[in-house]
Amino acid sequence: IGMAVDLWSDVTVSRSDKFEFTVEGEGAADMPKNDTNYIVVGVMAAYKAANKQVPPLKYHCISRIPFARGLGSSSAAIVAGIIAGLVLAGHRLPCWGSEALLQIAANIEGHPDNVAPVIYGGIQIGIHTGTRWTTERAPCPPGLQLVMFIPDFVGKTSDARGVLAETVTRQEAAFNIGRAAFLVHSLCLGNLDNLKYGVEDKMHQPSRGSKLYQYLYPMIEAAESAGASCAYLSGAGPTVMALTSGASGDIFTQREKERTDTAVARAMMEVADSFGVKGKLIVTNAVHEGARVVKVDPPFSSDGITYRDNI
Repeated sequence: IGMAVDLWSDVTVSRSDKFEFTVEGEGAADMPKNDTNYIVVGVMAAYKAANKQVPPLKYHCISRIPFARGLGSSSAAIVAGIIAGLVLAGHRLPCWGSEALLQIAANIEGHPDNVAPVIYGGIQIGIHTGTRWTTERAPCPPGLQLVMFIPDFVGKTSDARGVLAETVTRQEAAFNIGRAAFLVHSLCLGNLDNLKYGVEDKMHQPSRGSKLYQYLYPMIEAAESAGASCAYLSGAGPTVMALTSGASGDIFTQREKERTDTAVARAMMEVADSFGVKGKLIVTNAVHEGARVVKVDPPFSSDGITYRDNI
């Protein structure tokens, strides 16, 4: 299960006489700038789907999604690359009954829970049926706010996976299965009070919290004590995500006493300070729209039909 968050990166891909990759913003120093970059991997996958050779291309990324922090930056890069590649290759994919874009992206990522929200937006529950990837949207409670503590250090996937036990007990599996069902039920009912039970975990957070991110459980406790509906490790970490409730609409039109995001953010930062962990707080919200094309040259719009923003 994954949720689309209101953090966006801009990716521009254009034809060129040689390969070039530039990036600015989040993770600019750490991001690979060769054909191993997931944007490039996505473009190559799109051209493969179109049965065409990849021409020399120039890539530029304005990254606003913290890199390697458990916030889906890799999935965003994959999907952005595929979409850009499809447009450049002049190729379209079948949707009904196949969800071809999801198949390509999930095969690169290895699972659908991150790429599905990037493609479709909202909260997505993804599985593999045995023959293909599929996903369904779960309701997103109105007024949901996301408070994220994002440490300054990069989370290494190898480290995050390395601390996990090779096997789980029957009791641990049953616990997580029940909590996953309870989480989805809480979302469907819009019952924010029960989210804290739905996000409880015995399969990855205990190991990662004790061996990698000692601030995790104190921060979860502090966030929930300050009014958060729930808090948990985002992805494999190191980011901690707290969900808070508010009224529908822009939070800046709402009185602070009717919101809890500020108090939760302060509580999370106090815990970070007590552990000597440097980082930043971002308060944002879930979004119901996924990745989209914002500009094409030549444009899709014509004299007779104007597409959104005249792209």
